[in-house]
Amino acid sequence: MQGAQVPLKGVREMKFVVEGSKALSGSIGVQGSKNSVLPILAATLLINGQSVIHNCPRLSDVDAAVKILNDFGCSVTREGDTLTVDASTVNNCHVSDYLAHRMRSSILFLGPAVARLGSAQFSFPGGCEIGLRPIDLHISSLKLLGAKIEEFCGMLSCKVDKGFKGNRIHLSFPSVGATENILLAAATADGTTVVSNAAREPEIIDLAAFLNSAGARIYGAGESTVVIVGTKKLHDVEHTVIPDRIVTATYLFSAAVTGGEIEITNTVPAHLDAVFPVLEETGCTVKRNKNRIYLKAPKRLSRVKTVRTLPYPGFPTDLQSPVTALLSVADGTSVVTENIFENRYKYISELLRLGANIRIEGRTAIIEGVEKLTGASVRATDLRGGYALIIGALAASGRTSISNIYHIDRGYESPEKVLSSLGANIKRIT
Repeated sequence: MQGAQVPLKGVREMKFVVEGSKALSGSIGVQGSKNSVLPILAATLLINGQSVIHNCPRLSDVDAAVKILNDFGCSVTREGDTLTVDASTVNNCHVSDYLAHRMRSSILFLGPAVARLGSAQFSFPGGCEIGLRPIDLHISSLKLLGAKIEEFCGMLSCKVDKGFKGNRIHLSFPSVGATENILLAAATADGTTVVSNAAREPEIIDLAAFLNSAGARIYGAGESTVVIVGTKKLHDVEHTVIPDRIVTATYLFSAAVTGGEIEITNTVPAHLDAVFPVLEETGCTVKRNKNRIYLKAPKRLSRVKTVRTLPYPGFPTDLQSPVTALLSVADGTSVVTENIFENRYKYISELLRLGANIRIEGRTAIIEGVEKLTGASVRATDLRGGYALIIGALAASGRTSISNIYHIDRGYESPEKVLSSLGANIKRIT
C-alpha cells in the first residue's frame, strides 16, 4: 500500500524561485545522511537509556522520526546538529496514523519497537509515490525471527512471545529497509541471525556501527552476508552520522549543469564510486581525496551513453532523476534506465515544462540534450524529482518557480542557503 506524502501540519506552503544561468563556484560542506539518521533514530528504541547522535540534518523526515519517538514516550532534544534521545521512558506501542503516513521509513520502527515492547501497532507506511515498495520482505523477515503479524484495515499488528529468536534469513532482493529492520530486530534477539543477500549500502554500515557502539555484535555489515549475534541489553551510546552521499552528488550535478567549479568537504568520496565515471563522461574534471571532492565543469556537458540504476555499489536510484535533469542540457543523446522503482519518472513532465526533450519507453528515459532550458512554473512530485527541478532551474534562462517543496525539505537541509552560498539566485518564498 502507498500513502501520499503530505506536508507537516501547520506548515505554510512555500516555493523556490530560481533565476537561472549562473555558474556555481565555491566550497561547501555536506549535511548528515538522511538515510542513515532515520534507522539510527529507530535504533534508539532498543536502548533503555540515552543516545547522543551528532551530524543530524534538519529535515522534515527527521522531525517526523522525532515525533514518532515522542509517540513511544521518548524524550528528544536538539542542540545544533546533535540529537539526544532518552528512551528510558518508553511506554507506548502505537504510532499515530498521521506520522506513519508521513514517511516510508516509519516501518523501520517496527522491529525495534517489538524487540523493546513485545508488540507494536502501525499504519502502513507512506512516502514518495515513486512505485511499488512492498513491505513484504520486512514482514516475512520479522516472522522468521518469531514475530506474529496481522494485517487489517491498513494496520499492522506485530508481537513476539519472549522476544525475537535468531534465524537464517535470505532476502530475495537486497532491500535496504528490510536489511535494516532485521539488524534492528536481531540486535537484541536470543541467538544468532545470518542474513544472506543483504543490502550493502554505506547507511547499513553506519547503522551497524551505531548498534555495535551500544554493545551489539554485528559482523559483515556492507557485505552480502551479515551475522548478528544477539545481545540481551544495549547501553548508552554516542555516534556521528556519516555525510549524505546523495546530497553530495546532487550538489556536484548542480555545479556541473551550470558550468561551475566547486569543492565539497566533509564527504566520503568512496561512497560515490559509481557516480564519478558519469560526471567524467560528461566532460567534468573530478578530483578527490579522503574527504574532499573538487569538480570543474566544461562550458557544455557531453552526453552519457548509458546510466543504469542498481543496488549499491551500482548507480543509486536516488540519483536517477537528478542525473536525468543534468543530461537534459548535455550535447547529444543520453539513456537512463531505472531498474529499482517502476514509477520514478513522474517528474519528467515538469522537466518538459522547462523545455527538456525526454521520452519514456518503459523503464528507460531517452534524453535528447537541448542547448538551454527556459524558466517556468513547475511542481515537485517527490523528493529526488523535486531536486531535479532545482537542477533544471539552475540551468534555465529566466525565472523558475517550484512549488510543493515540502518534498525537497524531506531530504535537503536549507538547499536555498547552500546554493546561494555558491552564487545561485534562489529564494524560498511563501
